[in-house]
Amino acid sequence: MAKIADIYFKVDPWRIIEKGFDPAYSRVSESVFSLANETMGVRGSFDEGGSVDSLRGVYVNGVYDIENLNKSYRGIVDHTHFMIPAADWLRTKITLDGEELDLGKAAFRDFERTLDMRAGTLTRFFVWRTSTGKEVRLTFLRFLDMIHRERAYQRVSMEALNFTGEIEFSSGLSFDTRHEGYRKCFWTDTRTQAASDRVSMQSRTTLSGQELFAAFALSVSGEACSMCGGKTVDIKTSILLRQGEACHVDKKAVLLFNGKSGDALWTDGANALDASENVSLEDALQAQREYWDAWWATSDIQIEASGDENREAVAAEQQGIRFCSFQLAQTYNGGSMRHNIGAKGMTGEAYNGHAFWDTESCCLPFYLFTNPQAARDLLLFRYNTLPMALERAGMLDCKGACYPIATLNGEEGCALWQHASLQLQPSTAVAYGIWHYVHLTQDDAFLWEYGAEILLQIARFLYSRAAKSSKSGKYGFYGVMGPDEFHMMVNNNAYTNYMGKRSLAYAADTLERMRTQCPQAYAALIEKTALAPEEIAAWRDMADNMYIPCGADGLIEQHDGYFDLPHTEISDIPVSEFPLYEHWSYDRIYRTDMIKQPDVLMILYLYNSSFSSEEKRTNYNFYQPRTIHESSLSPAIHSILAAELGNMDDAVRFFGYATRLDLDNYNRNTREGLHITSIAMAWANIVYGFAGLRSDTQTLLFAPRLPERWKKLSFSVLYRGRVIRVCMERAGTRFTLAQGEALPVDVYGRRYTLTDELFVSAI
Repeated sequence: MAKIADIYFKVDPWRIIEKGFDPAYSRVSESVFSLANETMGVRGSFDEGGSVDSLRGVYVNGVYDIENLNKSYRGIVDHTHFMIPAADWLRTKITLDGEELDLGKAAFRDFERTLDMRAGTLTRFFVWRTSTGKEVRLTFLRFLDMIHRERAYQRVSMEALNFTGEIEFSSGLSFDTRHEGYRKCFWTDTRTQAASDRVSMQSRTTLSGQELFAAFALSVSGEACSMCGGKTVDIKTSILLRQGEACHVDKKAVLLFNGKSGDALWTDGANALDASENVSLEDALQAQREYWDAWWATSDIQIEASGDENREAVAAEQQGIRFCSFQLAQTYNGGSMRHNIGAKGMTGEAYNGHAFWDTESCCLPFYLFTNPQAARDLLLFRYNTLPMALERAGMLDCKGACYPIATLNGEEGCALWQHASLQLQPSTAVAYGIWHYVHLTQDDAFLWEYGAEILLQIARFLYSRAAKSSKSGKYGFYGVMGPDEFHMMVNNNAYTNYMGKRSLAYAADTLERMRTQCPQAYAALIEKTALAPEEIAAWRDMADNMYIPCGADGLIEQHDGYFDLPHTEISDIPVSEFPLYEHWSYDRIYRTDMIKQPDVLMILYLYNSSFSSEEKRTNYNFYQPRTIHESSLSPAIHSILAAELGNMDDAVRFFGYATRLDLDNYNRNTREGLHITSIAMAWANIVYGFAGLRSDTQTLLFAPRLPERWKKLSFSVLYRGRVIRVCMERAGTRFTLAQGEALPVDVYGRRYTLTDELFVSAI
């Protein structure tokens, strides 16, 4: 692996700390210090703005606009949609003796910025020294309410250190927010109402026609007045600072997006602002801490070092895994089935806010074992967007449902045909996600009401997209791109064929089981979808005769002709050439055997129990040296398989990369936003990797493997109404059933019944 850490933040078990400010690292810090509560997100940019390089962004989940594209060939989308910056509720201006606070120009000292993961707060403080020699200690606090998700809070504290005098303070709200990539504002028809302590605004997107209500109430001493200009309103006041006495201004903001428009949304928004005003910032902050205390009590992962010589490295790993858990819990927690998990969450505009196939293949396990209702809601998003998937399949001259490679609203949002038309992973990942959810939760009601219809339409799509080889008589998928996006328009990609095989078989199994176990729902589904009896048999035949390019030694060829490709020694690529997409021509990337991310190895992760240890070892040893990890999903998959195979050096090395990918800017692109879906894989790296959990079998399997530098690893999982606490130490692993009925588990291949507490010695 040619990439190295770019270490900037201080290591702390519960906080991310920036001491001193490096303007060159500004955007990286903004991404790392992002806050979210599923409904909205905000980058960690300076409240006061200024001349420092910045991607200032407040985002609301589900708010997007549309760009119409030139109509080209059939099957290529003619419009796309993308997340846009919402109303900027953090807008702040501070002026002293005519000098405006701007850390790109001002003199300042003692700068520190801290993300507290136990409280869900971001705090920044420093001492500002004006050109006239006056010094003010400034502290900025912000947080997003995790319970009342339309609410957000800001507190600005000011203390004069060497003078007594007036300071000018302005707090505002603005819909004049510009998307960086498009270099324009997408808000229009803005309605405004302003007073000396309260501002309400409502605006509409230009093409998607969505409306957003934004408002705030301000607590300030002294006289204040509102200043309106276009899509921006500011409340301005003059505050008397007395030397040595701190004063603060509290701001309670509301951003409401509920599908309503006009007066109905305005009324709901006004009521939401009234409700927020009835809660003090201190009470809101206390509720925030209590929320996170409860979350960490069941979801924390704790790592202890085995000795002083390992303390520093393990401390970084502990901080990294908590950061990953925190950011994922912020981004999505099952509040709405209208939302999915964007690859960047709400931490930046890269990927246009789109969700990919990562949700079901990489994120779902985190929720399955920490918040099953959220996992269900994620799958219901796919059910609610099934009509768009049906339409997309028709655009590709196929039947059934083709789920988009990139989407916010269910429509295909990717204008790159080689991804949107060639990648079948979203559809097979949705099928896999349904299987995984039902397998673990036994929620047959979900399967009969929602899942079966999705599976039926995915099977129709796969059947219409596959073809039979005129030479071998086997079925396969032609002209596709697998998870390894460094090779396109290939035939018989192993991942695509294998996942297609399993998806077709599961759809057939589900409908046959539904026919006998829930005949009334089955009959209704047959009528709704006009399913012909011979279709199920045809799916079964295709699944049974799907071509999997595997040799006698168990080595799976990634796709037809892969073994003949020219070899690139990835360790010879300079760090300065990453990300490759920014430094190599697009076509150069495709002329090599270098792999972007796991492809064959991804099969071995998802359907682990279907392959022998020797098959896993053969394929890992072949493909690991050829993988460049240009995808953030890649390191954790490698770490999980390495741990299973006993290759602990690789497992630990890839784990460090996976957990600190963004904190240490490994891919040199953290500035664009966090890799939220890969953050979920860091959690899987612990549970599936070092604890050896496998969830694709009839009982839960564990095969704990503790790295040498760890003394202890502990975490909890939820499973079918049970809470299982796992504590791994050098001597062995203790499993505690903290809640629920007795449960059979397999540990190191031996069956046990977990009734209260079970200790299994390490092997």
